[in-house]
Amino acid sequence: MNKYVKWSIVGVVVLGLTGLGIRTFVPRENEDLKQNAPAKGGKNGQQGKALNVRAVVLGEQSLTDGIYVSGSLVPDEEVSLSFETSGKITGIFFKEGAHVAQGQLLAKINDAPLQAELRKKQAQLKLMQDRLFRAKALLEKEAVSKEAFQEAEANLAALKAEIDGVKAQIAQTELRAPFSGIIGLRQVSQGAFATTATTVATLTKTKPLKVEFSVPERYAGTLAAGTPLTFTAEGDLTPRQAKVYASDSRVDPETRTYTIRALYANADGRLVPGRYVSVNLTTRQYDRTLAVPSEAIVSEMGIDKVFLCKNGKAEAVEISKGLRTDAQVQVLKGLSVGDTVITSGTMQLRQGQSVVVTVSK
Repeated sequence: MNKYVKWSIVGVVVLGLTGLGIRTFVPRENEDLKQNAPAKGGKNGQQGKALNVRAVVLGEQSLTDGIYVSGSLVPDEEVSLSFETSGKITGIFFKEGAHVAQGQLLAKINDAPLQAELRKKQAQLKLMQDRLFRAKALLEKEAVSKEAFQEAEANLAALKAEIDGVKAQIAQTELRAPFSGIIGLRQVSQGAFATTATTVATLTKTKPLKVEFSVPERYAGTLAAGTPLTFTAEGDLTPRQAKVYASDSRVDPETRTYTIRALYANADGRLVPGRYVSVNLTTRQYDRTLAVPSEAIVSEMGIDKVFLCKNGKAEAVEISKGLRTDAQVQVLKGLSVGDTVITSGTMQLRQGQSVVVTVSK
């Protein structure tokens, strides 16, 4: 049946329906063809349109795993000074905030009774020594028993021990610096009664200083003694060098961090304990490795991939990641030197899509 016959039949049907009062609509052939035509801009159309992107050409490089954390300065040694015995303070011999040497006398409490006891026993010492001398001479002449000589010898040794005991008690009335350092503000005055719980002052050793900071638990056991680091103090942007010398024996179960300490010489004495510092520490160094900008990586359902530009087309490649820094991610597998990795528009890219690449230097 040709199209003229078909349209005649349609005309008869339309005239019949019109006579019955029913509205009819007959589409024209060109409108039917327009509706049945494929829409433009579909999937095939999208792949046909080139996308402007940026890219980098991969080359081997050095990659550093760095840690940027906050910490604080800790004194090498610090102690609260107090007497070993009780008594009235008779003298204070240090200036607040001054440097004191190890063994220097800092304060003194009353030792008059002990000094008198010492003089008494020292006077007895001469008598005991003479008795032992005579006993020895008589023993050689067999004019005295050996037992009597041994008794005189024991009495002299006991007296010497008593003298040493009194001297030790006198030493407890003296407060001396256990190490060289800076002494702080004194908490007592001369004439006050001090006990073993009384703090006279605080002595701090500031050369060297310790830099104390905490790192995430994944670095536990990886920072060996001697690892160098750089730090800056709050309000002072001068970079200073220190070296790790020790780490904690365990990870803190509450913060999941690992405490590290480094040593800083502080030769000029400008820094003091307690200051806040920013620490920059290099944990690992990778030479001749491949890395891509972090924005180039697309993760889908647990799979990491990047898009390469090959012959003007985007090609997805699955990769294995390694170290991640602030701007780059190490690629362990999936890429080679010389690959052109697309770094922009990755969320719009599809496999095989045409791209116009601008290579970043």
